[in-house]
Amino acid sequence: MPNTFGHLFRITTFGESHGGAVGVVIDGCPPMLDLDETDIQPELDRRRPGQSKIVTPRNEADRVTILSGTFEGRTIGTPIHMLVHNEDHRPEAYSEMKTKFRPSHADYTYQKKFGIRNWQGGGRSSARETIARVAGGAVAKKLLKQRFGVEVLSYVKQVQKITANIDHEKVKMRDVESNIVRCPEKVIAEKMIRLIERTRKAGNTVGGIIEGVARGLPVGWGEPVFDRLEADLAKAMLSLPASKGFEVGSGFQGTLLTGQEHNDPMRARRGKVRTTQNNSGGVQGGISNGETLHFRVAFKPVATIMREQETVDENHKNTTLRGRGRHDPCVLPRAVPMVEAMTALVLADHALRHRAQNQWK
Repeated sequence: MPNTFGHLFRITTFGESHGGAVGVVIDGCPPMLDLDETDIQPELDRRRPGQSKIVTPRNEADRVTILSGTFEGRTIGTPIHMLVHNEDHRPEAYSEMKTKFRPSHADYTYQKKFGIRNWQGGGRSSARETIARVAGGAVAKKLLKQRFGVEVLSYVKQVQKITANIDHEKVKMRDVESNIVRCPEKVIAEKMIRLIERTRKAGNTVGGIIEGVARGLPVGWGEPVFDRLEADLAKAMLSLPASKGFEVGSGFQGTLLTGQEHNDPMRARRGKVRTTQNNSGGVQGGISNGETLHFRVAFKPVATIMREQETVDENHKNTTLRGRGRHDPCVLPRAVPMVEAMTALVLADHALRHRAQNQWK
């Protein structure tokens, strides 16, 4: 089931970049959750193209329609089907890609695996597929907030070498949404925006890092061994287009510390066990420990650049190709809601799994 994600709270996505529509079916959402399109649309608006001068100018409203699974504004426990139509098609921009493989895209691998590929916009390998994830994640975010008191957010921490120093315990959603690059630190955000603009004018692209945060998790979410919470989060994040790395808590920087420096001392406070630091990132033994969950996801520069590159065609002849069409010079601003969506999907699934397993305690 390569297009399905999750166990108890499960999504199945469908659609291609230049097809008629993209969408998602959510199975396992509990009943009696208040839900209509106004809960979904704001998240899609944060992801949609054309929202600022530093993202792709493709003109899509990305208006969502809920086709099933709700009645009188509430979920009814049956599959929730949501659909977003594609409207601003420009397949002519991809005509040269019909016979040539774009460097660092999925063109060649899809062709070799399936013997056929949708060369118009990349088909399923396009980031447009993430509309379905964000729509599904919006439902998961509402479930987490209303039923479990868990808040999920993410923000741009780094663009190329420009890095923001952000306290993940204190950052607010309004700070994230205060500028078009979605970095809560205003001065650094302006530097990031200028870098992205310069890079775009040069026909090139840049990557960076997004930090994800989830607050209010109880102790106990996550499963031992193969379904560890951080393992499922890693799979979720590395399934996103252009993602190249994942780390939780101290991550790779923890390798520079000694065990004494890295360990999270524990204290009892008002009947609860807390840690005095959080190098574990809120997860120990694959199970949430009640501290804030925080992690980082690395995104590569967007593969489509407006410069000539060496490549091969379908006949394995050497040739060149220059990027055309409308593309992001940096995926990070639009990837923020994608990271939040995948975080929420993982947490909603583990919340339901934990409740099902421990209902007799």
